[in-house]
Amino acid sequence: MNWYKSTKNLIYWLRPLCLVSCLTLFGLNSMNAAQGSEKLAQELRRPGQAGLVDVIVTYKVAPVARHHDRARQLGGSVIHQFEATRGAHYRMPAGALEALAEDPDVDFVSPDRQVQGLLNYTRAAVGADVAHASGHDGGGVGVAVIDSGIADIADFKNGKNSRIVYSQSFVGGTADDEYGHGTHVAGILGASGAGGYGVYEGVAPAVSIINLKALDKNGTGSDSAVIAAINRAIQLKSKYNIRVINLSLGRPVYSSYTQDPLCQAAEAAWNAGIVVVVAAGNDGRNNSKGTNGYATITAPGNDPYVITVGAMKTMGTMGTLDDRIASYSSKGPTILDHVVKPDLVAPGNRVVSVLPAGMTLSKQYPTNSYAGGHFQLSGTSMAAPVVSAAAAMLIEDDDSLRPDDVKAILMTTASRSFPTSSSIWDAATNTTYTSYYDLFTVGAGYLDIVSALVNGSRSLGSAKSPTASWDALSGRVVLSGISGANVVWGSNVVWGSNVVWGSNVVWGSATMAGFNVVWGSNVVWGSSQESGEANKLVIAGEN
Repeated sequence: MNWYKSTKNLIYWLRPLCLVSCLTLFGLNSMNAAQGSEKLAQELRRPGQAGLVDVIVTYKVAPVARHHDRARQLGGSVIHQFEATRGAHYRMPAGALEALAEDPDVDFVSPDRQVQGLLNYTRAAVGADVAHASGHDGGGVGVAVIDSGIADIADFKNGKNSRIVYSQSFVGGTADDEYGHGTHVAGILGASGAGGYGVYEGVAPAVSIINLKALDKNGTGSDSAVIAAINRAIQLKSKYNIRVINLSLGRPVYSSYTQDPLCQAAEAAWNAGIVVVVAAGNDGRNNSKGTNGYATITAPGNDPYVITVGAMKTMGTMGTLDDRIASYSSKGPTILDHVVKPDLVAPGNRVVSVLPAGMTLSKQYPTNSYAGGHFQLSGTSMAAPVVSAAAAMLIEDDDSLRPDDVKAILMTTASRSFPTSSSIWDAATNTTYTSYYDLFTVGAGYLDIVSALVNGSRSLGSAKSPTASWDALSGRVVLSGISGANVVWGSNVVWGSNVVWGSNVVWGSATMAGFNVVWGSNVVWGSSQESGEANKLVIAGEN
């Protein structure tokens, strides 16, 4: 549009010289009409538009009666008045829009664009809407949600029958959700949208849900409760075709994954043929160890078998080019074992999903509530069920897939269109957080369900995440511990290759400014343990 700006500037400077000629040639009314047209959004500038159009008019001053009267005189009607934002919502004849915009008090006229819930942005960002259109909705696949329980509401019913096919509590009492977290997670996974007029439909709205409650009314639980739930999922695998376990929970890493009972339980499920999807954790802003949030992956997300998921921000748009990593999303490598994590990233910020009133979260954060029993939450807990849903769709498409196949397919087909870095300013703390898009922040990339269904290929063997190590002599980080995996990190970098990092970024040729804080640091490569909060939630999220 440079030509447009140049022409406009030229007209601006020549206007005093040719004003009389312009008025003579075109007439004053035509000139006013042109000015009015410039105030219309592009969608409203279609020649020959007919019928009534809903528009939002923004004024330079607070609109008063005469502004509304003008709209009525042109055949319109006043729907809403927005005095606080100097605007109004009118239903106008399309042919009268330019005349309305000629008012010098009018700043801009926009169409009354459709606004959808943020779960819609989530679905669009990962291609779920396209997958649904091709018949992929997770039908026939069982997903075990190990969380705070699930409310058996309309969004989880198929007619009169509930899609929550089994429920059990491992913290005493019933398996009903008192906290709210589990219902919200299950909604992202597989809500039908019945309670929100289809706006808040889940990513895989036909999955069968196995409700295994391991967190209490305060959102806390224990290793034993989670492990018991995992064991139960393994036992019920054949009966309910449980092929995926979602773990939107975690705790600090206290020992190697090879010794951690939580990790070992997750591996047992993996070896039993169940894909295990785990939230990465929400400690990406944690600089208590001087690592700028690196080495903050929580357990059992530190296990190399499971699919560990970080959180992206959709930025409130359907497209993904403007999406950014959430600065709170935990980053690798894992403490003690230095496993490369997360494996993938998916939308997790400001996600609206089902969460009935009266639960702990809805009471604690009433401003996060939406109409119809919906609620907004942020965190890697919200990103994990997006990937669990994608896994269910892959298995629905090909029931013979092993967990390693699913992981390999999701990672090889992930999108890698990222900037080098992005920053977010936290007004509450007056702190700026900068994130770099390296393999310890975004893993193999951004989940793309359509590409996974169309272009995915099986693993040649194990899809265990590789281990990173620091080579002090060469000053490089190398990956090792992988044999037979065919998951590609970048265009030329494959798991098991000798040198991956060196002086270049995996995703491009830019240097990794600020990233050297990790390398050579005892807190990452030594034996220190990570501190943090178990099952930490980010309630407000980022803009």
